Amino acid sequence: MKTTQIYRNLNRHHSLTIGMYLCLSVYPCSGLHAQTATTDLKEIVVQSGRLEQKQFDVPGSVYAIDAETIRNSGPQVNISDVLNRVPGVVALNRNNYAQDVQISIRGFGARSAFGIRGIRLITDGIPGSMPDGQGQTSTVSMTSTDRVEVLTGPLAQLYGNASGGVIQTFTREAGDKPEAQMQMYAGSFGMTRTDWQVSQRSGNVGLVADYSTFAIEGYRANSDTRRQQLNSVITVDAKPDTRIKFIVNIFDMPYAKDALGLTATQLAADPSKAGNGAILGHTRKTVTQQQTGAVIEHTVNSDLKFQGRIYGGNRSNLQYQASSAVPATAVGTWTGLERQFEGAGLQVSGRTQVFDAQKMNWIIGADFDHAKEQRKAGATNAGEKTGASTRNELNEARNQDYFAQANWSLGERYTLTTGARQSNVTLKSRDDMTTGVDGSGSVNYSATSPVLGLTWHAQDNLNVYVNQGKGFETPTMSEVAYSGTNLSSFTEKFNPTLLASRSKHLEIGTKWLPTRSSRIDAAWFRIDTENEIVSTYSNAGKTTYTNAAQTKRDGFELAFRNQYNAHWRNQVSATFMHATYESGTASYSPTNGNNLPAIPKRQLFTSLQWSEKGFATAGQKPTLGLEAGLDLISRSSMWANDANTATASDYALASGYAQLNARIRQRYQVGSARVETFVGVDNLTNKDTISSVIVNQSKQQYFEPGLPRSWIVGVTSQIPL
Repeated sequence: MKTTQIYRNLNRHHSLTIGMYLCLSVYPCSGLHAQTATTDLKEIVVQSGRLEQKQFDVPGSVYAIDAETIRNSGPQVNISDVLNRVPGVVALNRNNYAQDVQISIRGFGARSAFGIRGIRLITDGIPGSMPDGQGQTSTVSMTSTDRVEVLTGPLAQLYGNASGGVIQTFTREAGDKPEAQMQMYAGSFGMTRTDWQVSQRSGNVGLVADYSTFAIEGYRANSDTRRQQLNSVITVDAKPDTRIKFIVNIFDMPYAKDALGLTATQLAADPSKAGNGAILGHTRKTVTQQQTGAVIEHTVNSDLKFQGRIYGGNRSNLQYQASSAVPATAVGTWTGLERQFEGAGLQVSGRTQVFDAQKMNWIIGADFDHAKEQRKAGATNAGEKTGASTRNELNEARNQDYFAQANWSLGERYTLTTGARQSNVTLKSRDDMTTGVDGSGSVNYSATSPVLGLTWHAQDNLNVYVNQGKGFETPTMSEVAYSGTNLSSFTEKFNPTLLASRSKHLEIGTKWLPTRSSRIDAAWFRIDTENEIVSTYSNAGKTTYTNAAQTKRDGFELAFRNQYNAHWRNQVSATFMHATYESGTASYSPTNGNNLPAIPKRQLFTSLQWSEKGFATAGQKPTLGLEAGLDLISRSSMWANDANTATASDYALASGYAQLNARIRQRYQVGSARVETFVGVDNLTNKDTISSVIVNQSKQQYFEPGLPRSWIVGVTSQIPL
């Protein structure tokens, strides 16, 4: 296979994309939810900023993904498998469980070397992102998740630091009847997935307990992974007006081997190989995390409600990294993190009337979060620790935030949305090494993030809105852990010189319901950012960051959904985005007009689904019989470095592609049990793809290849107790 074959002309990909789009669009399209013609699309309630509101009336882009869509994605391992249908979201599965999936929302988070950045993650009301904005989606239990909501645009800024977008997940609650569920999946490359789940209610107490395991040998060398997870939610209706929710989540990944990235030449020769130094250094990661939390809701009356939350946990992370030498040797490094985190929040929401009996919904609240971790590092030989630690320091991140929001009905046709958040974030490090230069330091960031929007309810089935806001994003503790722009200037010391980036958001959109079972959402947005935090140097698992002068993102998002009848439905979502560096005076200033890396200019998702006996009403159990679906995912090319180079020595362009995935499910009733069998094939046409890129990788090991054609089979059994 030649490099030129890997990076073929994009026109071929987009010809296929257009052709598939036309084929699938012969059938009317459906929603981002598993809804039927009997479901009123106006009535879905979501988080509109900090307030609950009907999705149709939200002055911004917010999308919900229901339980059936999650289950239909397959083994429910990666949240990227369902986020790829949300406009504005680029969800890249690295197929590298040592680094988590790569998710960006309108370009925020695209620079992430591991985990997620620039996006707030919230699970059952408990933050999954730390005060510095760092989060891990791998700790979300997809097997017990009932709903995912994605909020983009100015309203997301009401969640504070690093809120380029907000992803919220909600665990299912216990039904009236006790039930047990078992899932078993197997697939290509040695993949196995099991899940055991119990749900029951006793009086005013409901319990959902879910235990899952996952293992895969991997398509690439040195990518074997093992992990297991327990997620449990207990709800207690202490009084008719008081509800308490207890959340326990335990995540254990004994190891996830890291295959690293490939150069263009290596990718063309054999994409299943590991990157330089991965085998010699036995690169891998071990993670354990325990988290508990409680959320209490108390309703004073129909116009006043209190909500409080408290949580805490710990996380242990040990990573073995590759050699930085050229060529790579068996001598590498290790980094160990022992983190403790906790937080609390309180909010009060209500409804009132102002002036001439105009209705207003409002909320005020405060968030306090804290995380500290002991960071240690040292040398390795063939993947084993050698010698004394070379780094030992205590890192801390803390935030103290206050927020308010109000939705004000100005007559029957207009709604004014306004809000603001005052954020204060502190990062500091205490160097506990007794030798060398003291790397202690601290830095404080503060910002006020206002939001203002207006919705015109032009007709009962048509809303037009405009909103704008300001946001900010601090560096994470991992991003201030290193400094330098190349190997000679690289140091493992706290870097307090990084500034927080500041962004201005503008969004104009419309929501239209042509019929009760169809909907069209469209939004245009522009985001101007100063002091964008960008990666400058990445080598052997360590990345340094700096501030670029200015960036600009212009984009258009479209979602079209419809259900033709009880048996046919499909959906289309498309994103067009141009993200570039602008001129400025920062010390790091890529060429004016260069594209931001890891952000495709065009993305398309379209899905066609058929049900033998008709789709169930939303919230009801799926009907028995056969169901089938076909998904098309298409992305244009994206750069892997700021220089946008495409030379033979530094080829940094990941080509675009169009990929087909097929799903078939059959449901049976066997006595009192419901049994579902599942067969899926990903990358049906066996296309060469690049699943994600490692931004600004110093050795040009930019590329993490996608999987060739792969299969999944599974069986699910639900048994009443």
